[in-house]
Amino acid sequence: MLRSLDIRDLLIIDRLELAFQPGLNVLTGETGAGKSILLDALGFVLGWRGRAELVRAGADQGEVVAVFDLPPDHAARAVLVDAGLPAGDELILRRVNSADGRKTAWVNDRRASGEVLRALSDTLVELHGQQDDRGLLNPRGHRVLLDDFAGLGDELTTTRAAWRQVAAARRDLQAAETALAAVRDEEDYLRHAVGELDALDPQPGEEADLDARRRMMQAADRIREDIARAFAALGTDGGAEAMMGDATRWLDGVADKAEGALDGAIDALGRAQIELGEAQQAVEDVLQSLAFNPADLEQVEERLFAIRGLARKHGVAPDDLGGFAEDLRAKLAALDAGEADLDALRKALRGAEATYQTAAAALSARRHTAAAALDAAMAGELAPLKMERAVFTTEVSTAEPGPDGQDNVAFAVATNPGAPSGPLNKIASGGELSRFLLALKVCLTKGSSGLTMIFDEIDRGVGGATADAVGRRLAALAEGGQVLVVTHSPQVAALGAHHWRVAKEVRDGLTLSSVTPVDDAHRVDEIARMLAGDTITAEARAAARALLAG
Repeated sequence: MLRSLDIRDLLIIDRLELAFQPGLNVLTGETGAGKSILLDALGFVLGWRGRAELVRAGADQGEVVAVFDLPPDHAARAVLVDAGLPAGDELILRRVNSADGRKTAWVNDRRASGEVLRALSDTLVELHGQQDDRGLLNPRGHRVLLDDFAGLGDELTTTRAAWRQVAAARRDLQAAETALAAVRDEEDYLRHAVGELDALDPQPGEEADLDARRRMMQAADRIREDIARAFAALGTDGGAEAMMGDATRWLDGVADKAEGALDGAIDALGRAQIELGEAQQAVEDVLQSLAFNPADLEQVEERLFAIRGLARKHGVAPDDLGGFAEDLRAKLAALDAGEADLDALRKALRGAEATYQTAAAALSARRHTAAAALDAAMAGELAPLKMERAVFTTEVSTAEPGPDGQDNVAFAVATNPGAPSGPLNKIASGGELSRFLLALKVCLTKGSSGLTMIFDEIDRGVGGATADAVGRRLAALAEGGQVLVVTHSPQVAALGAHHWRVAKEVRDGLTLSSVTPVDDAHRVDEIARMLAGDTITAEARAAARALLAG
């Protein structure tokens, strides 16, 4: 229950403190006095999206504080716990709007986001504004209203999940079919290219090796003679090996007489002979490699040119031909296995569609049951609103499958016996539409304990006995709870358990709005004003007393 609302420097309100009560609370006043501003202020502290410019002209910031009483089982407690905020019997919401547009909110003295405020709002307040009938007139919103009435949240979650699976399975199948079609278009190329690559079988690094061998063979005649002379100079026939051997024998022969002075030289010669042997072997290997058949050069050039030609053909580096061949083989394998993969994907899609159909059928069955229940509930609500002969029908028809099932829902009415039913906006008058909406709001909020219900001019377009019927339904709805009504109807105002008057005045050149409680002594005059206008007559006062007594 909304216990109090404290507003500072918002729009044309400088300071306002309201203490609301259980039961039916009515707010009356002249048009433009600021009644709807109270709802703007409440919406602001609850995180609703509304006017951009809220701060009163000349003020640094606007502030709204709302205090709610929370019974032990109130749904707001779970929201507070989930948000990590303290939960108790009292909930204090505070929100500040600075002149530069920044908004800051606190919940029980803890900083909170607008998202948390809106989540709390869903458990605290149910508002019917002056534009809500647009939603009632729009058939696209009727399914949502029916689902809310039936509490189909779990069924909708299941159906939406199943629809996502269907959509994903369709995407997978389409992607596979597209990829397979693309591969089929290049099948001949793939098989020819893989055949060429497999026949050549190029290896990583082979192109560089072949190039080096080719250059070596081409240079062989020019360098072989010099390499042979070098090999001879290193050898035993008058070469370095022979001379180093002679030097070693000569030194060994006199080493014992040199008292160790030649040991270092002899060791160095030994090491040099080892290095010389390695050099001889390397030079000999080169000489042997230069001894080739001219046909070998042709073979090397032929393979080298084949590798380079294939690399140019496919636009890759010679060393990447092996990896490129693997990619082509993978495409061929996908092509060969493509039909099997498509069969598996088609089977997965059929399974997902079957799961969706099961979920959608269950949801549809619940909607049909809920439609009958809503029609019965509406019949019970319309009678007290002087519409006992009206028939409200919830029509559920088949629609294209989608995330929310495969049903269309539309509300139809027949306002007179024997008259054909039709859409609300074509059949119902303005006053009838308001009463249909009131009845629907009552039906949709049954079972929602702890909600403060707010109606902004729900009684527009009705008067006399019909307005009295609307007021009595609102009073009955407020029993054991709390209802706030902004009204221009004296019949509704007379049935309020608590009454406030909203007025606009000019102080020091500023237009300000004020709200004052109307006690029993002044209530007759306020209702008489609503009946007669600015000039209150004795007859108007008598009529007001009659309304209050009724």
